[in-house]
Amino acid sequence: MALDVIYGQPCSGKSTAAACLAEALLDFDSNLSVSVNESAFHLDRSQCYADMPSEKNLRVLRSEIDRSLSKNSIIIVDSLNSIKSYRYELWCLARASGTRYCVIHCDAEVSHCRKWNEDRRENTGLSYNDNIFEDLVRRFKRPDSKNRWDSPLFELFPYRDGIDKSSDSIVSAVAYLNKKVDSKTRDVKVLQGESLYEMDRATVEVMNVIVEAQSQSMGGSINIISIGPGFPSITISRGVGLPELRGTFLKLTGQSSLSGPPPPTDSESAKRMFVDYLNRELGSN
Repeated sequence: MALDVIYGQPCSGKSTAAACLAEALLDFDSNLSVSVNESAFHLDRSQCYADMPSEKNLRVLRSEIDRSLSKNSIIIVDSLNSIKSYRYELWCLARASGTRYCVIHCDAEVSHCRKWNEDRRENTGLSYNDNIFEDLVRRFKRPDSKNRWDSPLFELFPYRDGIDKSSDSIVSAVAYLNKKVDSKTRDVKVLQGESLYEMDRATVEVMNVIVEAQSQSMGGSINIISIGPGFPSITISRGVGLPELRGTFLKLTGQSSLSGPPPPTDSESAKRMFVDYLNRELGSN
């Protein structure tokens, strides 16, 4: 039925917002709301972000979201959700399943979040390690409602206004999540979501080939990379990393949704489209 992503700095009131949203949804309708967070899987919220290997354990959240999405439930993702490409993946999941998607941002100053973290340590012991907290703060990027994966965006201001189920943004989010969708509109959104899923799957294969070829070159130059029979080779003039390749894919999907023909619905066409785009973007750099 819907997927709601709670977003914000560490200790900015996200869990409170998730609880208030769940309560407001229950008052509005009896539809089941499911909250997905680290504690549901007995993961320590602080230690989950201690290093990259630990953060890989959070993949279980995405799997649970994918499994739980349905026409009859509203999923509330109560986690940091701070990686842009991760929110994009969640947006794709929602589109592919034909469900609504929105983001609720808990907007709080770092100084207030830091104070709340210290208070939690004194009162409950459930807090972020100081080094981990500061690292998460440095990595935080404000959501942008111009991005599809950050839209629609509802903003809460916990320090200034507090949070409860009658907060304006909570009320607006509940109304949006429960809005009835015309069946024809839903079918179009499902088709668009499937197209983006195929593009994502195909381009990951291409990116893996590029990264592997560069790894095998042992730092040497690579000008032409073969993707496989039936596909044009990729011509690049310099080394490119996975973040840049992922950013190129996000630019491509943004362009394909705003102008020109719709994105392809099969992996072969999607792979060819991405290879052509990479040659245009990277071949002359």
